Amino acid sequence: MQTVEANGADIPAIGLGTWELRGRACARLVEQALRLGYRHIDTAQAYENEREVGEGVRASGIKRSDVFVTTKVWTTHFAPNDLLRSTKESLARLRMTEVDLLLLHWPNPQVPLEETLGALVEARKLGLTRHIGVSNFTVALIEEAVAKAAAPLVCNQVEYHPYLEQNKVLAACRANGLALVAYSPVAKGRVKNAEALHRIGARYEKTAAQVCLRWLIQQDVVAIPRTSKVERLSENLDVFDFNLTDEEMGEIFAMGTRGGRITDFGFAPKWD
Repeated sequence: MQTVEANGADIPAIGLGTWELRGRACARLVEQALRLGYRHIDTAQAYENEREVGEGVRASGIKRSDVFVTTKVWTTHFAPNDLLRSTKESLARLRMTEVDLLLLHWPNPQVPLEETLGALVEARKLGLTRHIGVSNFTVALIEEAVAKAAAPLVCNQVEYHPYLEQNKVLAACRANGLALVAYSPVAKGRVKNAEALHRIGARYEKTAAQVCLRWLIQQDVVAIPRTSKVERLSENLDVFDFNLTDEEMGEIFAMGTRGGRITDFGFAPKWD
């Protein structure tokens, strides 16, 4: 598995997103993904599936040290004591002594960012997580977080796919040594309707989704596609045996707009 290095973390380039996966189906999908070769699993407190993710990791038979596990602290737990308590609760649900990456799930202007980052750094010092980072942070918030954090941040996890132009966020991440981790990387399946991706894929005997994931990988972006279908797991992993040309990369970039966001979490705080 190819990895993306960021401030001391080696993050597997393709991971499994688990948003909306629940119960035994979630555990079985995580287990199957790891047996197929995935080494990166992404969950969050707000997904309410940390317990099942942990079950899937254990059932896979893959050594815990070989699996990169990410979880995220929800915004209502951003006060320092709450962050540490909720992180320990996440570990209890996962039945793990630490996660590999702990993220702030969304910005929360109700709690001073410096205080929250202080608790995030403390979680790292206490051995609750190997690495720390943020999610859904704007360029301005990336700069503020990097300046105020007393330990390196390794990523900003955001929505990113061919329909959504993220040049400024990507540039800010690179300037500060952060990886960009892309959720909804195949635009919730909408890339299957993209004529350009089908045309490019035909040259390599790849699907539109595989071309999309390859486009992200060639930017040194980590992609965490979510799927509920076992047959999609292998397809999403089969993207390391071809390379897109500069012209093809440019054609895909041209599909994006600033207003191309497609993910609506419903539960997420509004932040501009």
